[in-house]
Amino acid sequence: MKFKEVNIKNRRATFDYEILDTFTAGIVLTGTEIKSIRLGKASLADTFCYVNAGEVWVKNMYIAEYFYGTYNNHTARRERKLLLNRKEIRELEKNGREAGFTIVPLKLFISTRGYAKLVIGLARGKKEYDKRQSIKEREDKRYMARLMHK
Repeated sequence: MKFKEVNIKNRRATFDYEILDTFTAGIVLTGTEIKSIRLGKASLADTFCYVNAGEVWVKNMYIAEYFYGTYNNHTARRERKLLLNRKEIRELEKNGREAGFTIVPLKLFISTRGYAKLVIGLARGKKEYDKRQSIKEREDKRYMARLMHK
């Protein structure tokens, strides 16, 4: 069965954070949530992850209510459990506790088997001068690309 290409990104994450390591996690969803994601009605803005009692949770992730959902419809911004193996959870827990580190969702997509997956990253917050440097590098790349195509 072929699914529509769903690729929802958290554009703000790469601007605000320096990504050190990435993990791909499954998400525990209800029926109406997966249907909304397949329609592309989700957002990762202002979303973060945390580790609690050996489980990883994503907080503040927005999945729009399913249009055809009845009284079984889900809440748009509820906490959702992420599925990772023990080794990955231990690594996230160990590094996530250190000052300056956080776990941020980077991308939400549908796998080839039809499951919703979330790419999360262990990240360190950027300082203001780091952000300015990122903007300058991006503008320089665009300028060089323009020169090459003339």
